[in-house]
Amino acid sequence: MFQQAWRIGQVVLLIGITMSSSVAAEAALPEGAVPVGMARIDITPDFPVRLAGYAGRMDEATETVERLWGKALAIGGDGGEGPAVWIVLDNCSATADLTAELAARLKQRAGVRPERCVVASTHDHSAPLLPEFAPWHYTKAMPPEHLARMDRYRRQLADRLEKVALEALAARQPGFLSWSQGAVNFGSNRRRLENGKWVGFVRGDANESPGPVDPGLPVLRVTDLKGRPVGVVANYACHCTTTSGSFNAIHGDWAGYAQKAIESDHPELVAMVTIGCGADVGPYPNGTLELAQQYGREIAGEVDRLLQGEWKPVSPKLAARQETIRVPLGKLPTREELERQAGNDRGHLGARDVARHFLAILDRDGALPQSFDYPITTWTFGDDLAMVFLPGEVTIDYALRLKREWDGSRLWVTAYANGMPCYISSKRLLDEGGYEVDSSMVSYGQPARLAPEAEDTIIRAVGALIPPPFGGKAPR
Repeated sequence: MFQQAWRIGQVVLLIGITMSSSVAAEAALPEGAVPVGMARIDITPDFPVRLAGYAGRMDEATETVERLWGKALAIGGDGGEGPAVWIVLDNCSATADLTAELAARLKQRAGVRPERCVVASTHDHSAPLLPEFAPWHYTKAMPPEHLARMDRYRRQLADRLEKVALEALAARQPGFLSWSQGAVNFGSNRRRLENGKWVGFVRGDANESPGPVDPGLPVLRVTDLKGRPVGVVANYACHCTTTSGSFNAIHGDWAGYAQKAIESDHPELVAMVTIGCGADVGPYPNGTLELAQQYGREIAGEVDRLLQGEWKPVSPKLAARQETIRVPLGKLPTREELERQAGNDRGHLGARDVARHFLAILDRDGALPQSFDYPITTWTFGDDLAMVFLPGEVTIDYALRLKREWDGSRLWVTAYANGMPCYISSKRLLDEGGYEVDSSMVSYGQPARLAPEAEDTIIRAVGALIPPPFGGKAPR
């Protein structure tokens, strides 16, 4: 059975019977049981680093007010399709490069198939900037010493995340999965509209924005064979932007504080928090570290309430599917437009440099890219639960539509997973325009906004990966 979690250095492991014996006995597990293991590792840098997320934040952070964590959940034995590993890191991005590197390492070291490896971030804007994340987002050129320390952190991060995944695999012991759904309400749609068009972000009053949100808080629970909880994963659709860019210190924002509060309330648990389709949703009110702590406490309180209630069993039969599609872009800029932008030394540094970047592509290839790779992953647990993992900053309409067109009572949608190509705007947002639709694409080095058909392309691809028992309808 699972025992108390023990701290070993900066890693928390679930210690019990060895995995060799649990895998060998997998065929003899009680009905509904599955080998599961969780682990965590400190990923806080011990040297100055640039923080991600805010374009105007130019200085490195030298202060840590809360530690950052990488955590992993391993599900399944070594037989059949092998185990699945879900890695979550307190960072602004789980980039495609980081995901591919970890997937390759885990395949080599532990035989984990790529579709059974998911890397997701909390989209924390107070965590270290990774070199491959939003390279044209910043308003001034980055000093070489900043770049060197970013590269150093990136190498360290990959090693630590590989370690925590392997520790979770080694900690697997027989247990049960179940899930429940709660709700919290500090997330508000951040897009301010006038006459149906984007005019800026909301200024702090949650009642100012009429846009949609998803208050749902799905929670996956891991228990030992006696039903004692040993781990939880919670998911909420909201940006981790409680503090502003002027607060240049390391912390995990509301998601980090939620994990800390859950583990403080329940020391026997390892808590993971992921982000849903909250690209156009932010925490309101915001601006202080105290509010981040308050919102984390709200998540922990709702998890605690759920732990006292009924839970739906989750089948141990995890089927993983993955398909990389091409998401189409809209009207591309002309050479003349790019040349004007590239010559504007008074404009946004990123816009100027990305224009020069695309002029080089035009000179080399004769054309700009008309689409980008988009790997979609689904994990289905029998007929009990379907999880969808989407890359990028996915806007709220995608989750709401998926829950309408499939059985929303058995559907879990996580964004910011397995890549960070750009904002993934819905057709409604394309009609409204604004940051998530247009100017943010410069930060990610995309030559144009999404095409109008992008939403249907993604929804259809998700539908092709979700089995019929989950009640799919033809996309409208």
